[in-house]
Order: sequence, then C-alpha cells, then structure tokens
Amino acid sequence: MTLPAPKPATLGLHAPSATKIFVLDTSVLLHDHRAISRFEEHAVVVPMTVLEELDRFKVGSDTKNFEARECIRMIDRLAGDAPIDRWVPLGEGAFRVVLRRNAQVPEGLMEDSNDHRILACALECAQEEPDTRIVLVSKDINLRLKARALGLEAEDYKSDRVREQKLRHTGRTVLEEVDPEVIRKLHVHGSSRKITALDPHRETNHYYILRNGSAAALGFYRESARCIERVDKVHACGIKPRNAEQAFGLHAVMNPEVSLVTLCGVAGTGKTLLALAGALEQRGRYEQIILARPIVALSNRDLGYLPGDADDKVGPYMQPLWDNLRFIEQQFGEHERKRKAIDEMKAEGRILVCPLAYIRGRSISNALFIVDEAQNLTPHEVKTIVTRAGENCKIILTGDVRQIDTPYLDEQSNGLSYVMDRMRGQSVYAHVTLERGERSELANVANRLL
Repeated sequence: MTLPAPKPATLGLHAPSATKIFVLDTSVLLHDHRAISRFEEHAVVVPMTVLEELDRFKVGSDTKNFEARECIRMIDRLAGDAPIDRWVPLGEGAFRVVLRRNAQVPEGLMEDSNDHRILACALECAQEEPDTRIVLVSKDINLRLKARALGLEAEDYKSDRVREQKLRHTGRTVLEEVDPEVIRKLHVHGSSRKITALDPHRETNHYYILRNGSAAALGFYRESARCIERVDKVHACGIKPRNAEQAFGLHAVMNPEVSLVTLCGVAGTGKTLLALAGALEQRGRYEQIILARPIVALSNRDLGYLPGDADDKVGPYMQPLWDNLRFIEQQFGEHERKRKAIDEMKAEGRILVCPLAYIRGRSISNALFIVDEAQNLTPHEVKTIVTRAGENCKIILTGDVRQIDTPYLDEQSNGLSYVMDRMRGQSVYAHVTLERGERSELANVANRLL
C-alpha cells in the first residue's frame, strides 16, 4: 500500500471538516500498524498514552513488537517535520497525537490505568468537538464496554474483518439432478468436460457432490483444464477418508497444483490427521515436512515463566502434532517399510515439529509446511508465513475459526478467516470445511451440546 505523502502545513488545533473522529486504542495499532491511514476521509486521534505503550512494545521478536516498531516509524514518516500535536493532513483525512496533561480518570473507574487514560482522552475530545461524532476504536471488548457505559461510541477495528456470510463457504457444493452422462464419465473416464453441469456454481478448485437418483460421484473442478475430475477416497499412509468432505480435504492436500490449502472444522473432524497423512504420503516430493502451531501463553504469561529449557517449555504445546504422527505410525507394524520410512525421516530431521516463532525469517523451499490452530494467528502473521513460501513449497493451514484462544481476535478478524476470504478463487488455493466429526460419538455430542 502506498501511503500519501505528508504535507508540511498543519491544520491547527481544531478538528478538520470530518464527519467522525476516531480515537485509536493501542490494541488496534498492534494488530495493524497501518490502521492510522485506513479511515479514509475521517480524522484520527492517537492518545499520547498509546505512543507510550507502543514504545514499551517496540523491543522483541514477536509480531506485536514488529507492529509497534512499524507504527512508530509510520507516524514519524507521515508527520515529517510538522508538530503532531496539531492536525496533520493524511489523504482526505487527518491525524494528530493528543497529550492530556490534566486528564482525569472518569468517575466510577477504580484505578488510574492506561486504558482509563485513553477513555479520558476520548471524553475530552467529545467535549472539545461537540458537533463531531467521536468513536473509540479498540480490539479490547471490555474497553469498548466501558466506553459505552460512559456514553461514548465504541467499535471494533473493521478494516480486515471478514463478512460473516463469507465464513459459510465450505469449499464444496451438493448438486442434485445432474446429467447422468456426467456422472457416468466421471466413473468410467475419471473426468468430464461437460462443465455446464456446475453452472452457476462453477468455481476453480471447488469440490462437488454430484447426484442423480441413486447415481452419485465426487468431483473437483480444475479451471486450467476446464473439466470436472473424479475424486476418490484414497489411502494416505494408512489413513482413509471416512466421508466425502474428508476425501475432498485429502485430495486438496495431495494435489500438486495447489500450493495453499485451508482445512477448517471443529474438534474431531480430522483436519490435522488428514494434513499430516497426506504430507507423509508425498514424502518423496518434498525434502522436509514442517509442523508448527502458534503458542498461546498460559494466563497471558510469557513462556519464560515455565520451567525447563526451550524444548521443555514448548513441548506441551506441540504434543497434539506428535500424537497425530504417532497415530499414523500405529497403522503399520513395527517392521513395515512405511513405518521405518517415517522413523528415518524423524531421525534425519526431515519431519520437524516446532513453534511458529522458529519459522520467522526463514525462506521455506522444498518443504510441506503444516500450520495447526491457524485461527490463533493475526492476518499479518498469516501473511508473513505464506510469503515465506519458496520453490516447491506447499502450505496447509488447519483450524476452527469459531475457537479463538487469543484475546484480540474473533471469528471474523483472525488470520485463517482472512486467508479464506482473500484467496478464494485463486488457482493455487483450495479450501475444505470438515463438518462431520469422526473421532467418537462422545466428541460429536460434546461439539453439538457443550
């Protein structure tokens, strides 16, 4: 994104002719350092307290530290030599940093915290600009609730939010009353060029359940060949799909023309197991299989709090990946060739299980990269991962967008939803939502009722 060049003149202390003034919380700028420039013709206020918090976050290698550093640089670049305690032009809008030396914490709030200082700043802006709508923007739900209790407008940061109806995309469509000739050709020849059967549902790398009475077939539309291809329930390292959606997921994982796959679904639908089994089945195609997942610290405490060395600290978080790998190994006898091949890959470091922090900065080539629990990543973090892809690299993101474990993300703003929205329809991308649980009847009942 090309940022508008700053102008040397300032607009003074009074607000420009804007319909709204948005007061930004620190959580917004740590989520997206470009947020200041994303409010179009409206004005933006950054409380001095937010700058102080950004200064505390600027040191470190985590994503929030990167965002803090970039945001500070961006404010400096946009302002140039202009004093930022006055309105600085920004495209059709403007921004300024507000210092409230005598700001009082609103009555009824028990302590003098940074959040409360930001609220005080927003309240004073509302008093100074009574004819302009003042809106506090925060990723912190509790801060938004406090703002509304004080009579302020408050909303979440919406720039990268995915519309709810787009999250209903499952990657597959059931078509009834399909031309029987299409189904026959899929079974006999493996493909059919009569793609009108898919209209108006035709979409590249999309999956279809084609039916006509008792006749049925599973299909995949490939735009490059402009044909429907049959999808079979094939084995992968001893794992066989138990339903159509699992067959579609495994097909996407093993499709050499697709280099980015998202698999979504609740617990027990087989996301991680299918991804890992499909990866191991393709072990001759890639030099390394990397499995990673984001680490959500216990009670917001840093990993350094946990005892032991680095492996001891991250081991419990990586255990689900090892459990899936062990389950695949158990499909073979101790002396079977495929089990020995998996053991050799582990010994040689060709199967690597690690936290995502170890991946940052790498260029990933000749590897299949599986990211589990991707719904706990921000859009920026997912972009950082996907842009690491080098030659002969495939990335598989698995997760459940309705099970978020990080405080400032939700179903519509997490990285997995962001990828599903932005990449849909691209020839290098495929998505499948797994809905039917296959872990156990107990797990299915728990997902439905608890």
